[in-house]
This record gives sequence, C-alpha cells and structure tokens, in this order.
Amino acid sequence: MSWEQQPGYGGGYGQPQQQPQYPQQPYGYDGYGQPQPYGQPQQPSPYPYQQQQQPPQYVDYGPPVYATAPLPVVEPELEPEPETEPETEPVVESEAVVEEVVEEAAPAVKPAGRDRYFDTLRAVALIRVVTYHTFGWAWCGMVFPSMGIMFGLAGTLMAKSLERPAFKVVKSRMRRLLPPFWFWGFFVLVAMMIHDWMPGWQIIFWVVPVGDPPGNAWGLQAWEILWYLRTYLWFVLLSPALLWIFRKAPIPVLLLTLVPIVVLKYVWAGPDNRFGNALWDLSTYLFCWILGFAHRDGVLQKLKPFLVVTLSVAAIVFGGWYAFTHQAEAGTYDLDENPLAQTYWSAGYVMLLMWAKAYFAIDFAWLTRFKRLDRIVTIFNSRAVTIYLWHEIALVLAVPLTDQFWKVPAFEKWLPLGSQWFMFGIGWILIALFIVLCGWVEDVAAKKKPRLLPS
Repeated sequence: MSWEQQPGYGGGYGQPQQQPQYPQQPYGYDGYGQPQPYGQPQQPSPYPYQQQQQPPQYVDYGPPVYATAPLPVVEPELEPEPETEPETEPVVESEAVVEEVVEEAAPAVKPAGRDRYFDTLRAVALIRVVTYHTFGWAWCGMVFPSMGIMFGLAGTLMAKSLERPAFKVVKSRMRRLLPPFWFWGFFVLVAMMIHDWMPGWQIIFWVVPVGDPPGNAWGLQAWEILWYLRTYLWFVLLSPALLWIFRKAPIPVLLLTLVPIVVLKYVWAGPDNRFGNALWDLSTYLFCWILGFAHRDGVLQKLKPFLVVTLSVAAIVFGGWYAFTHQAEAGTYDLDENPLAQTYWSAGYVMLLMWAKAYFAIDFAWLTRFKRLDRIVTIFNSRAVTIYLWHEIALVLAVPLTDQFWKVPAFEKWLPLGSQWFMFGIGWILIALFIVLCGWVEDVAAKKKPRLLPS
C-alpha cells in the first residue's frame, strides 16, 4: 500500500489526502516497499553397520572387523525449532517483516530441515525492498514483487503451524513478532518526541500494531513501513478462520480472494481511517496468503500445468495492463501505488513460483555447497524482521554519513560520493551493523540463546 496515499495514519487507497511537508533529502530515495524459513523434509539417513561376531573358541583373532556401507551425503541442517514454537515470517515480513522469520517443522513423518528455495526467495525479497527504498525504481515491483512473495511464504508457514492448536499458534506468532517491534519502536518514539511530537491514546498502536501507529513527518520514513507488520498481524489473527473456509472449497475460495480488491476499487472504498487502510492491504495480498495455504495442502501440485500457467500469465498480463493504462491515477506505473494492479500481478507471479516449487520439487539443496552464500541466506532469514525494521533507518543515516566523506579531500576526489550506489553500499554496512547490535532480540523472542549472528 502506498504511504503517499496515507500520510500519518489516515486515508485509504484512492482517497486524496494532504501530504506532510518535510525537507527533501539531498541524495534522496523515494518509494516505499511493501518485511521465513521453511522446513524441508529429508529422508532418514541411516548409518548401518554389521559387526562380525567372535567365534566361541577361546582364541585371539584380533580386533573385530566392521563392514561399513558408504555414508550418504547429508545436506547441513540448522537446529530445528521445538514443536511447540512455530516459526515467524517477518517478514519481512515478517512476515513480516516482517514476517517473520524462523523455520517451521516439516511433516511429522520426516525430519525437519531447511528449504533453501523458500529461504532464497525471502532473502532476494528483502534485498529488493532495500533496493527499491534506495533508488525508487518503479519497475522493481514488476521484476520481483517482494511483498506478495513474502505473504505467500508466510501463508504456507501459517498453514503448517495450524496443525497445532490455533490459540497457541497465534500467541507464539505474536510473541515472535512484537518484541523486535517494541525494541525498534522505543528508539523511533524517543527520536520523534525529541523532535516535538507527543502521542495521544493512539500510542496503543505502538504496542499492538493492529492499526497504523501514529507519528510525525520527521519520522515518517522510519515508521511508514509498519503497514506490513500491521497486515501480517491481521492475517495471523484471521488465519484459523481463513484456513477452515479454504479447506471447505479450496479452488473456489482461492479464486474468490481476487474479488475484494475489485469491490474496494469500484463499489465501496471502505472507511477513511485505520480500518480502511488495513482493509485495502488485506484485500491486496489476500490471494497470496491463501495461495500459501494451497501450497501447503498440496492443492497446487494437483492442478494441470497448462491451467496454472494460463491463469498465472493472464493475471500478470491484466495486472501489467492495468498499471500502465491507469498511470494518470497515481502518476506512475509503480505497483505499490496501484493496489488492483499489485493484486493481480503478484497473484500470477507468486502462483508460478509456488506451483513450480510443488510440481518440480525444487529445493535449492545445491546452495549448501556454497558455504558463504548459504551463510548469507541463513542470516537474511533468521534476521528478516530486524532487516525490515531497521533498513529505512540505515538508509536515512547513510545520508549524513556520506556528507562527512565530502570533508576528506581524498574521498571527495576518488569516491563516487554523489552516486546513490555509494549510499546504497553505506546503507548495507549500517544494516549489517544493526543485525549485529539488534538481531539478538529475535532470538530472545523465539526463546533461544541470544547470538550476534545466527548459527
């Protein structure tokens, strides 16, 4: 959902609002993106051996000899989560940001493991979000619709988690999401108060973000990304009912999830308040979330390839056509500014990714052969909420930090200080610093031993 359409905490899509005025950054990066590891089942790896028996006679035949079968190559696994603690997405994305963001257990008949295909998708989604917030390229969402992908992955994990009691699952998801949010929010709130802002009763949304948390224009770039956590939290709360409805009639329900966004666009735009904002975002990504259910339940794998490809391409074509033919409404073809186009483009794109995963059994197990790359993917997934929450602050701090480089003649002469790519690099250095300094909060939220970097 575009934050240009909802300054502060009011307003929904398609409802003009007065934009807050605040100084333009000298290096600038506009556009706002819309923040889980997964269990990959593996076959048991027995290590059979047979020991020769000593003959009954009292004769020394030397040490016993073992006939050992060749040991199979086993892909490295991360420490599985306790069965009572479901994973989060965070994204983020969460999914969370969010959401969101430690791996779910695999089916009970197989040992838990990592699905590096989904892990890689989430890592790329987070990189795309940071890239979009740095450069503001409108085409980023079409090349890789990060938020739709992250909601799809979160829906898959939620369907798996709900094999356990729903109350415990929802409680665990909130516990994993809220402490990192509170830790981050403390610094943002204090900074905004220093800059002449005092919250009213709406500060409750800084405790449980079921609505857009309030803030001032000075801190807009930091707190505008919270729409993802708010949407993810609502999906978590609604998932027990949504999953029950979906399993009554999977295909019809999946197709019907594309209808609410059309109703909001052409029939009823919803109320002009926090509830209206949430309604637009839920409608935009409802299909992707339910698509995660369909993947988990094996519905996608049963569909005919021709049908899946045809429907996916049709949705992508319609979403792209609508984005380019309705630029006058938002002044751009950016999907983040056009919820209807975002819904259908993301629906087709994510369906292809999910279906390919199920139909071709893609797991990206080869990634473990590249230890450094595999390590980076692991860090992105284990610290997804941290990356999503702190990346905008990192990009904001990159601007004054870059200004200091101009004061050094050698840096001014040899470094591309005027390039956004330089600020992009500085931003990632600061993100890495935040991962080390703040990522441990995700471990505490997951009832794990705090670590500077995930194992």
